[in-house]
Amino acid sequence: MADEIPVATEPELPRAVALAWGVAANPTRGPKRELSIERLVDAAIELADEGGLAAVSMSAVAAKLGVTPMALYRYVSAKDDLVLLMQERGIGVPPDDLAGDAGWREGLERWTRAMAALYVEHPWLLDIPISGVGVTPNNLAWLDAGLEILEPVALTWNQRASVLLALLAQGRFEGNVIRGYGDAEAADARDNALLAHLVTPEDLPHVHAAFVAGAFTDDDDEPDPFTFGRARVLDGVEAVLDGRAIVAPSAPAPDPLDEAAGRDPKVREAVKSRREAEKALREARKREREQLKNARERAAKRA
Repeated sequence: MADEIPVATEPELPRAVALAWGVAANPTRGPKRELSIERLVDAAIELADEGGLAAVSMSAVAAKLGVTPMALYRYVSAKDDLVLLMQERGIGVPPDDLAGDAGWREGLERWTRAMAALYVEHPWLLDIPISGVGVTPNNLAWLDAGLEILEPVALTWNQRASVLLALLAQGRFEGNVIRGYGDAEAADARDNALLAHLVTPEDLPHVHAAFVAGAFTDDDDEPDPFTFGRARVLDGVEAVLDGRAIVAPSAPAPDPLDEAAGRDPKVREAVKSRREAEKALREARKREREQLKNARERAAKRA
């Protein structure tokens, strides 16, 4: 049938993927019959929640469970398998009320907020590289939930996947920023004090204006920047649907002649000269701002 995914031969599932799908059995023999893949993953997640992904090792998990590291290899073949299962458990299944009745925009907003909340709950998820479409049940369930929300939207399948990828990037960015803040109140107080000391209208006029206007402080009257960013992504999708925006064509392939010319010694020398000139220009502008600052101070004293 046309809607079926073509598969030439049945693929051999990696051990961790088979465990995630529940089609690989736990070992039935051994001195630690009470050990299970679920206990391994739970112990690894506890370590990651306490000390980050770097705190997870086969020896650390074994110590937490009171077994030898070799005992773990009866369940997982390598640490990478354990990390895959941790990621699968960490993201869980998506909430069942994401689509709702409020339309695709609200549905995608809920989808992104729910995804971002996972990264706040388990920051170590951000340290696991994305290496393609996740082939485990929970990863695919999140993808399926997003595609369900976009089902009534007049986009191609490829465009729908691209929308979800853009929102996933927003969610990961939000989680990463929040992780970097740590204690938000202490970070805000520290950063505001530093900005007040370092940012001057002469050196950084636009940043200074934004700081004075309160752009870097919490304002109950303004939406948080993450909500604002998600809304703008959705505005872009809506603009495409309304015909108000045209998706830019893909960049043309690089010209082989341009690539060859870029390796020419004279071109390289010209590029070096241009970079040196740009550096000199930045230094000259810095000196100009310093002289302007000094002149303002002298004028203020005379006044």
